[in-house]
Amino acid sequence: MSLPENPMPDHAYEVSVADFEQKVIAASHGVPVVVDFWAEWCQPCRILKPILEKLAAEYGGRFILAKVNSDENQELAVRYGVRGIPAVKAFVDGEMIDEFTGALPEGEVRAFLERLLPSPAEPLRQQALAAHRHGDNDTALDLLAQAVALDPKCEAAQLDSAEILLEAGALDDAMRILEGIAAPARNQPRADALAARLHLAANAVGADIPTLQRQLAANPADLDTQLQLGNALALGRDYRGAFGHLIEIVRRDRKWNDEAGRKTLLALFNLLGSQPEYDDLVREFRIQLSRTLN
Repeated sequence: MSLPENPMPDHAYEVSVADFEQKVIAASHGVPVVVDFWAEWCQPCRILKPILEKLAAEYGGRFILAKVNSDENQELAVRYGVRGIPAVKAFVDGEMIDEFTGALPEGEVRAFLERLLPSPAEPLRQQALAAHRHGDNDTALDLLAQAVALDPKCEAAQLDSAEILLEAGALDDAMRILEGIAAPARNQPRADALAARLHLAANAVGADIPTLQRQLAANPADLDTQLQLGNALALGRDYRGAFGHLIEIVRRDRKWNDEAGRKTLLALFNLLGSQPEYDDLVREFRIQLSRTLN
């Protein structure tokens, strides 16, 4: 019995509707899966396909190449919005996270792949996170510094460092790291959330909530105390209490201190935007803010 002329290695294979769930969605929880939607009649597909196959072999299993004949699997093409081919869709952890259409040059395809692949610093980062979970922040920060030295583009390790420093109260060091991350960040929501937390911490340094509450009870028009109390409550994750004080600032004087009340509210909305448990609370106070401003 003879072998096929061009047997495909384990890191590249044909995929259909029948096995897409297993070979793409499930597989992408272990390694990035790059799906190439192609067709026999498509000339650009004939240019791109060997580039993808060459890189799949070169990377040796760091990603999987799944090839889908779009004519024979139109259900998949429709499901994933394929409007022109070749269409390349990248899946990580069961989700499509990036894509491109057309026959890109090899250098651009390689750059696309590099954005998907785990950093070589990832093992050090995972060790650092484990140390942090056990309360050993010094070891965690040292491992994260090693991770960034190994891969200066490892943004996740930089954000981890900023978060640990923020939790430890080293605000200036956390700020330096956040300011050093190229904009836009690859994980912009996390970077924005950390920046918002840093802003809260910087404005709540030395704040004593009972003292601020007494001051405000004696003078409800003291907007500076309103703001300090709002920041302190937010830092302590009493977001409803914080929102109440910040809305009160906007009600009393929306332009006070360069619109500090409104801007702090928006920063908090961004901070909580990726946390579904706060969706109803954020929606409630977005409506209140809109009504107050209008």
